[in-house]
This record gives sequence, C-alpha cells and structure tokens, in this order.
Amino acid sequence: MTALCISAGVASITLYVNSFTLAWMHSVEKIRWEEQWTIHDNALHVVLASVRGSGAGMEPPPDAHLINGTWQYTPHIPPLQTLRLAHSPFTQGYELCFGGECYALGALMPELLTLDTMVLEACER
Repeated sequence: MTALCISAGVASITLYVNSFTLAWMHSVEKIRWEEQWTIHDNALHVVLASVRGSGAGMEPPPDAHLINGTWQYTPHIPPLQTLRLAHSPFTQGYELCFGGECYALGALMPELLTLDTMVLEACER
C-alpha cells in the first residue's frame, strides 16, 4: 500500500494517502501557497501549484493561469523521492490536507515544532 511517511529527527508518522495538498503562508507577503501532490511509483509527483497573488520571490511562471483570483500552474519538476521542508519559528507552519481536511503538521507531529527540518517521502507499508 502506498503511503506518505513524515519524519523529523527520530520521530516519524505514516499516512495512508494517495494524494495530499501541502500549504503554507509566504513569510513576507503573508499569502497562502498550495501544492497538490500524488504518490505513485514510490515517488512524490507535484501536479498543481496555486498562489493567491504575487510578490517578493513568488511571481507566477509564464504558463500560470489566473482562475478565481488564484494563479495556478503545473511546476516543472521531476518526481521526488524525498521532499525536505524547513521549519522556522518566524513563520506559520505547514499544513497538510487530505481526505477533505487540513491539519497543521505541528499538530500531526509535535516534534516538528522543535526541529529545523522535516522530510516527506513516499513509502510502502
């Protein structure tokens, strides 16, 4: 069964999902950014990104489309084995959305609040 494994330091959790949305607030512009991911062939595939606005370091790419006030586009990156996320005490934390609900990563895994890096990866359990 395909799953998403999240780890920080020695702590880890496994979520049995085929897709998820990763969301966060831009540290300067305070604008929500979202990426939709799928898991298959033991890799993470980003299928859509969206951002409500533009600003410092977050200009939408030339192939982005403005849909209902949100710039949407497909990032041109290959499938990833791991996705490393930096945690900063100066910004709001990441959210992970799946099954119609969104959860703060820090609520799913409190260890994330004290460490600098967390890792998301496709895993089979």
